[in-house]
Amino acid sequence: MSDDSEPTASWRRRLHRRLFVPILAGATLRERMIACLGALIGIGLTALTTKLLLGQGPGLPLMVASMGATAVLLFAVPASPLAQPWPIVGGNTLSALVGIVVVQLVPDPAVAAGLAVSLAILVMSFTRSLHPPGGASALTAVIGGPAVASWGPLFPLVPVALNASILLGLGLLFHRLSRRNYPHVPPPKPANLHGTADVPPPLRVGFARQDIDAALARLDETFDIDRDDIERLLKEVELQAIVRAHGDLACADIMSRDVISVQSGTTREEALSLLLRHNIRILPVTDGDGRLIGTVGLRELMEGDAGLADVLSVPSMASPSSPALGLLPVLTDGRAHAVIITDPLQRVLGLISQTDLLSAIMRFPVSAAPSTSPSR
Repeated sequence: MSDDSEPTASWRRRLHRRLFVPILAGATLRERMIACLGALIGIGLTALTTKLLLGQGPGLPLMVASMGATAVLLFAVPASPLAQPWPIVGGNTLSALVGIVVVQLVPDPAVAAGLAVSLAILVMSFTRSLHPPGGASALTAVIGGPAVASWGPLFPLVPVALNASILLGLGLLFHRLSRRNYPHVPPPKPANLHGTADVPPPLRVGFARQDIDAALARLDETFDIDRDDIERLLKEVELQAIVRAHGDLACADIMSRDVISVQSGTTREEALSLLLRHNIRILPVTDGDGRLIGTVGLRELMEGDAGLADVLSVPSMASPSSPALGLLPVLTDGRAHAVIITDPLQRVLGLISQTDLLSAIMRFPVSAAPSTSPSR
């Protein structure tokens, strides 16, 4: 009996994991709850606003059904290329226009429905506005009945474009209030700050963009993620693998503790003298309570004659317990020369320079390079 039940139970567990495990990478319960709240507010206010603007009559649908699918993308996966502002407005509107044109030219509803959706995909692809709910907008234009027919060529604008624009505006406001990155813009890539033709240091080793393109071509699949986001994700995976391998090394282990700093009332001349006397490149600047408010370097002090408080740079900070190797992206971006280690009240506890981090990395044994000889 047990021999039969154990394989069955194992099969059920595998099936459960395959069917019910979230398919979105990075999805958390909190993110899903935010998405639900956003959809509730977005769809509700869009319907209400449309009703106030146009009234409600038997021949006027308050909302096109495709807005429900648009809300899923806008609030649940705002980083998706398919959920950005132009696909939301352009994809729905152009698809509805395609549906209106097709229904005028093709009398058979079944043929018109298939043709409208397929042409909508083609138009959205060429206009870089691919948006899955656009297929529903095109289909609605074909099978919508008297409510759609009464609007005729205006249907793509009212209610489709109107719905999409209102929903998008509410989405922009909601994401800003909830501190989410929308429209999704990947962080800028590392740049050479020295005016030379050299590739920035973080891009000189590891995989390159052409490797990503080659991998996508080999896999021969379409993924709902931008190339820049793929590159950023893979670099973060590399970093986390390094941190995990050496996670026992914390910032407190390698930081300089006797930190030369100045207060905001210090003169430029005094700050410059400290930099030169101690042969350092950056000075933390604190307020009267000892809290870090910025940093200043040689370049800022040598240019112009403004007060010290007017030339402060935003500091790069970390806590003593943070993984030391997690500072690699900051200290290799060509901008920051040091990371200030602070307590929860932002009082300066230490400093980690590029030299400090390099010295720590040199303690680790170098992994043997993989053999390039063919396996036997």
